[in-house]
Amino acid sequence: MLSERIVFHLPGSWLGPFGTGLLPFYDKLLAGLRARGIATATEVLDRDRLAACVAADDAFHIVNHGRMRHPRVLNAGIAYVYPFWHLDPWGIRAFSSIAAVRFDPAAVDVEAARPFFRRLRKRLVGARTSRYAQPEARAEGLPEGAAAVFLQSEGHRIVGETCHLTRWEMLEATLAGWDGPVVVKPHPRDNLAETRERLRDYAARFARLHVSTGNIHDILAACDRVVTINSAVGIEAYLHRKPVILCGQADFHHIAQVARRPDELAGFLAAPARRRAYDKYIHWYFAQNCLSTTEPALVDRFLDRVAVGGAAG
Repeated sequence: MLSERIVFHLPGSWLGPFGTGLLPFYDKLLAGLRARGIATATEVLDRDRLAACVAADDAFHIVNHGRMRHPRVLNAGIAYVYPFWHLDPWGIRAFSSIAAVRFDPAAVDVEAARPFFRRLRKRLVGARTSRYAQPEARAEGLPEGAAAVFLQSEGHRIVGETCHLTRWEMLEATLAGWDGPVVVKPHPRDNLAETRERLRDYAARFARLHVSTGNIHDILAACDRVVTINSAVGIEAYLHRKPVILCGQADFHHIAQVARRPDELAGFLAAPARRRAYDKYIHWYFAQNCLSTTEPALVDRFLDRVAVGGAAG
């Protein structure tokens, strides 16, 4: 469905003479499309007027951080790990259509998957970096063989609407289902006194519960199991080859277990973890289902997605 014109709906703070400028993903796409003679335009993203704007023309539309389903719309956003991006007919991250695609390990070329996995692991795990800033100092006193619970802020609308369990149900079910130590890390951007007080209360009641604000990779390296709603820490746990249990809607659920009730989470933790094809999955998810800002064929792969079109509304 390649239209004569492609319109990018982007935050106003990026555009105009006083804007902060476009991210490299959009810069490279716009330059590459214009070099091929394809008409492009950038518009300030106005979600209230978006549907009317799409209906008013026959252009193809790219919506930054969108969740719009329309035959002439694709939604774009960083896919957890830079430089990978979603370009998706349903939405981004928890709402992307990757969730509905079947993952078949046998169909993934292991010779391509292994070096890809190693490179990404070296960049994130080796450098101990994550989406949010992490302490540089090594976390001390972390128990070995723990179940690690990573909290998210339910005050964020998108997190709240994708939860199967609340964060406190998730923590309590982990304590009920895991006999060993449990480490819980609050979200780096959650500075609420209520969260700190409640975690102190849990730690006072459960001697085997350890509250840590340490580097995410130190916690992942030391633990045996990972529990989260649908945080990007699940992807990072795959890079550590650690089994993941998700307690919410996610588009990287294929090699995780998904708990929809507290007793289901406790049951998963009580049972032995299964082996997973982590290297193949990471390659399949990022290299095959996402676009990379740094790949030479970025414009070609973008145009392939546009030619297929968006989803029915």
